[in-house]
Amino acid sequence: MRLGVLVMALALFGGNAGAEAQPPRVSLTMPPELAREAPALATGRVTPPQSGRILLQVRKAGAWRPVATGKVRRGRFRISFTPQGAFPSQARMRAALMQGRRQVAVSAVDRIRIGPSSPPATQPPAPSGTGGQSSTASSEGGQSTPPEETPPPGEEPPLEEPPPGDAYWGAWIGSQLTGTAAPWDMNAVSEFEQMTGKPLSTIEFSSPWADCSNSPCSYYTFPWDPFNSIRAYGAIPFFSWGSQAIPGSPTQPDFQLADIVAGTYDSYISAWATRAAEWGHPFFLRFDWEMNGDWFPWGEGANGNQPGEFAAAWRHVHEIFTSVGATNATWVWCPYVNHLNLYASLYPGDSYVDWTCLDGYNWGTNPAAPYGWKTFDGLYSPAYAKVTETVAPSKPMAIGEMAASEYGGSKAAWIEEMFEALPTRYPQIRALLWFETLSNGMDWPLESSESATEAFATGIGDSRYLGNEFGGIGSSPIPPP
Repeated sequence: MRLGVLVMALALFGGNAGAEAQPPRVSLTMPPELAREAPALATGRVTPPQSGRILLQVRKAGAWRPVATGKVRRGRFRISFTPQGAFPSQARMRAALMQGRRQVAVSAVDRIRIGPSSPPATQPPAPSGTGGQSSTASSEGGQSTPPEETPPPGEEPPLEEPPPGDAYWGAWIGSQLTGTAAPWDMNAVSEFEQMTGKPLSTIEFSSPWADCSNSPCSYYTFPWDPFNSIRAYGAIPFFSWGSQAIPGSPTQPDFQLADIVAGTYDSYISAWATRAAEWGHPFFLRFDWEMNGDWFPWGEGANGNQPGEFAAAWRHVHEIFTSVGATNATWVWCPYVNHLNLYASLYPGDSYVDWTCLDGYNWGTNPAAPYGWKTFDGLYSPAYAKVTETVAPSKPMAIGEMAASEYGGSKAAWIEEMFEALPTRYPQIRALLWFETLSNGMDWPLESSESATEAFATGIGDSRYLGNEFGGIGSSPIPPP
């Protein structure tokens, strides 16, 4: 009797446990034919309902590549996207349910034809791979399931046509993801892209002028191969070029601004710029950034530099680039978000600057640098107003470096507030780059928490942030999208 009860109990509870362990099912519904460069809609369901986000993916070059991302709401999702650029004409697509960086479940593969123009208006959309019959692609072996019911009025907001993209986005990606930093390791870009659910339109990295760890100093040449890797990926290089030597220090008597103005480094600058001209493609050049601080040797508050020398040095370097034909460089002037009283005197003039830029970090109470928790508006609003209203009102703006700590508040909420603020209160910001790098004990990378990853992936999934469709860009200076 007791044994029978025990066997029955094990069967019952064991069966329930097995059912609970089953992964959720993801279904995807799409039209069988889409028009290239035209907005399209993917819809679907997660059963049973789960928290997380959906990555819409396309099979390309032997791997699943993210196309767009969206939230799951009450077990449903609706994702707008545009088949662009190198999108395959016979596309295999699927939807993946993500929770943090973990892929929980995927739908069956849907085969889509990408045509040069919109499908005939008389042909109603129908899921692909079903002979035109109404069904959905399901994670249950691709078997047909009934079409989803139209949600009752008020359950979901009506779908609006997505606005055209108007902002570049990207990151400065360190070595914590793959062991080697981007762009020397483009696998780091792929890992970051998979985590955020969207291809990058610009990729940032940096170089000093020289390595003086041995005597004599050796000088860094134009990074031809990394630039090619970025362009082949479809993004624009965002290159931060610092007039200093490594090992780094704010005090470097051989690299003062007066030395640049006096022509000490003219031959090096000319050789670097000549190679840039030979490369021939547009790139962002963020020269001697955060010059209003005292932590780099080019800052006017460091290294014996005198007032007025920064703007003079900038103009001198710019003129060398022009003289050798390196007009493919888009010049980015980028102070930190403090010491606003210095901005005007550090600005070289509209003829020498193509984009303005701001850097700013929410350090929070991280023990490595407990400067205090700052909201996005608290960091950026005063500096943005200073640049756009007084210093350079006609220039588009980028955020060259930004990140937030997990200490002292919610990093995820900080990111959400940032994405909410950008299109409404900061309309001149047309590019943003996240500092996806472990640095000096700070927890900047997005993978510091699942909630931070989710918040960024959701925000950057907005159609205003463009993907890797700029491998063929030819305009210089680079225009805002």
